[in-house]
Amino acid sequence: MASRRGRSLGGPNLFSAAEKKNKILIPMAERMRPRTIADVLGQPHVVGEGKLLTNAILADQVPSMILWGPPGAGKTSIARIIAAQSRSRFVPFSAVLGGIPELRLILQQAQERKDYEGGTTILFVDELHRFNRAQQDAFLPHIEDGTIVLIGATTENPSFAINAPLLSRCRVIRFNSLPEEAIFELLKRSLDAPEGLEGGFQIDDETLQLVSKAASGDARRALNSLEVAAHEAKRCERTQITREDVIQSNAQSSLRYDKTGEEHYNVVSAFIKSMRGSDPDAAIYWLMRMIEAGDDPVFLLRRMMIFASEDIGNADPRALDVAVAADAAFQRIGLPEGIYSIAQAAIYLACAPKSNAVTTAFRTAQEDIYKRGALPVPLHLRNAVTGLMRSDGYGSGYRFPHDEQDGVAMGETYLPEQLEGTEYYEPTDRGFEKTIGERLRWIRAQRKSAPAPKEVPSTEKEDPSSPASPASPASPVNPTTE
Repeated sequence: MASRRGRSLGGPNLFSAAEKKNKILIPMAERMRPRTIADVLGQPHVVGEGKLLTNAILADQVPSMILWGPPGAGKTSIARIIAAQSRSRFVPFSAVLGGIPELRLILQQAQERKDYEGGTTILFVDELHRFNRAQQDAFLPHIEDGTIVLIGATTENPSFAINAPLLSRCRVIRFNSLPEEAIFELLKRSLDAPEGLEGGFQIDDETLQLVSKAASGDARRALNSLEVAAHEAKRCERTQITREDVIQSNAQSSLRYDKTGEEHYNVVSAFIKSMRGSDPDAAIYWLMRMIEAGDDPVFLLRRMMIFASEDIGNADPRALDVAVAADAAFQRIGLPEGIYSIAQAAIYLACAPKSNAVTTAFRTAQEDIYKRGALPVPLHLRNAVTGLMRSDGYGSGYRFPHDEQDGVAMGETYLPEQLEGTEYYEPTDRGFEKTIGERLRWIRAQRKSAPAPKEVPSTEKEDPSSPASPASPASPVNPTTE
């Protein structure tokens, strides 16, 4: 049996491998990892005084948990601290580098240790979301019987990436991107600490702030960037790290963005809400964030076409035309010039008057359909295509709107009897919907005040959309109704 902090049984060891290398080859980000809770920066809600995780680590009573947060936020560092503090055997495992056979061996030996020694194994699984749902289920019985305490680290939202049974057995601890102040303090430490930047390099606070800002909340990126900038200064035989060195070290930095993960949905949500809030500046920012990160422009255009009807509707009917035209233009032009039409449409949609009256109308109608089922069509709205239908009253009393004053058949009803008087569409007073609303209010008022029409024999006036009855081909046809 390996020692409690020895090598990973059958799997790669995340913590001890680097310590066996020559110090010069170990990246500064690895050398500068915090070794105690007091060394952890930027996560006071996780490891602050009196917090649950802090108390659990100090009492050596760590529960199964999922450490969730962006890269460089300190998840693996917290696992290292737990490894140093706990009296339990600690086994690190990488879901990227290790396989299922190695994991089975770890679980088997954890079971043997529990049976023969009565001890618990803390299993740290980095990149837990890389395991599929069936593989995640393998942990369940071992967590339940106390064979292992599972600590999983993931950059993906556990609600999406971790299956429900495993999630219900673990506490989820959220790590935030580190604030610039915390990264700046960490960089300051690296200039003075023995395990930090070697070579006696100097850097002013303004340039160090630039490194902090460029890191986007990622401590690992910040330390790596500073180390690369120092190498550039050394190449030029300088000990002063300049702004140009820092810019060069961040030349290839990329945006944190996953086109299928939570960050994708976060940015899309911000884009839609910015357009809905009539903020073209925010809308164009989030749009370009997605495009620069490599998101599919066709997906963005599809969302904009939906938005044009869902959030603008008849307040500006041209909004849908603009979105559809942008989609057509992009399909013909492609990148990069196609961004012009996408950006133009996004700004137009953001500035357009807003109304969700169309959305409210069709959703309310849906609710009535679900609640009431398929209500019968009123007789006067049915087409009388046979003599039997006419004799049963199909089409009886229907009034042809084009023959009526102002093109509206006053007193006519078009909904099922049980829904008469229901008004699904309520236009706002914004944009073109104000004009629609004025006319609709007049129509509804006239319809309610007009006396019900007298019943007219169905042969005198038929629905012009009705075909001639096959049962009586010689039936007279009124040419004015065709």
